[in-house]
Amino acid sequence: MYQVLDSQSVLEVLRPVEDPELRKSLVELNMIRNVKIDGGKVSFTLVLTTPACPLREFIVEDCKKAVNKLPGVTDISVEVTAETPQQKSLPDRTGVDGVKNIIAVSSGKGGVGKSTVAVNVAVALAQTGAKVGLLDADIYGPNDPTMLGLANAQITVRSTDTGDILEPAFNHGVKLVSMGFLIDRDQPVIWRGPMLNGIIRQFLYQVQWGEIDYLIVDMPPGTGDAQLTLTQAVPMAGAVIVTTPQTVALLDSRKGLRMFQQLNVPILGIVENMSYFIPPDQPDKQYDIFGSGGGSKTAAELGVPLLGCVPLEISTRIGGDSGVPIVVADPDSASAKALRAIALAIAGKVSVAALT
Repeated sequence: MYQVLDSQSVLEVLRPVEDPELRKSLVELNMIRNVKIDGGKVSFTLVLTTPACPLREFIVEDCKKAVNKLPGVTDISVEVTAETPQQKSLPDRTGVDGVKNIIAVSSGKGGVGKSTVAVNVAVALAQTGAKVGLLDADIYGPNDPTMLGLANAQITVRSTDTGDILEPAFNHGVKLVSMGFLIDRDQPVIWRGPMLNGIIRQFLYQVQWGEIDYLIVDMPPGTGDAQLTLTQAVPMAGAVIVTTPQTVALLDSRKGLRMFQQLNVPILGIVENMSYFIPPDQPDKQYDIFGSGGGSKTAAELGVPLLGCVPLEISTRIGGDSGVPIVVADPDSASAKALRAIALAIAGKVSVAALT
């Protein structure tokens, strides 16, 4: 069918190959670039929509299979890069300079491991090569500095013509701002709503974030002022709801999910944390301490995806307390694998939403 091996014939044979999530041609999406021919050697660049693409290897394999159909091909070289798309803007929201996608990680109640999920998802995205920020919006209980190994970090505030600018702390590939940097360790934050509103807006607009693919916002539990401030201030790529399989946690998570829906924030999915306990001395066993199947049942009832189930392991708690997240401390653990898969799923859904 293709008699001449040239760049045009390579593009034509690649035209039927689709991005498996977007269901559109890679060529039409301008994801195939820099096609070069050197004798029988074919090279091109595959530009993915996120560095955290979970289907990267499958797409590369499909491209190679397609190009191999051309006569005279002796070698195929594919350079893989990524350009994370910008979330859609909204006329009544103000975006954050340099930040492409803002993702809320929320829960209906405390104690379900929301911050653990937020921190590990942020670090897992950074491990793929994405530029990641973490905004600790849990003003009354800022734990993210401890969990990222930044409890003793000293942050810098610069004075500019437009006001003070905060330089975020950085560790494990993630930029972080938190109330924990601005108060003493044992100092309580006794604020009413307007003050909380103000500090969250400062964390959004008066921080030198730089270029960020994903800004993960670790929300306080519940459906209060922080959630309203965030959703009314910035366009959001979506929200992730964290729960345990336990009935009382699921009941509250449903309220949190409905709140985001009422505020027209896309629901990226539900994460079921502490799905089961894995004893460290018997890794082949698991115990459903908080019940089982609650996350998948709730996701099905509410018509949203179940992003993944994270087991309860002692090493996850140790990682959080020591400032070395489980995806770094023990990447081969069941928890780390589950959290990485969740991070990839989130990135994929954000890209699909931005491009459709």
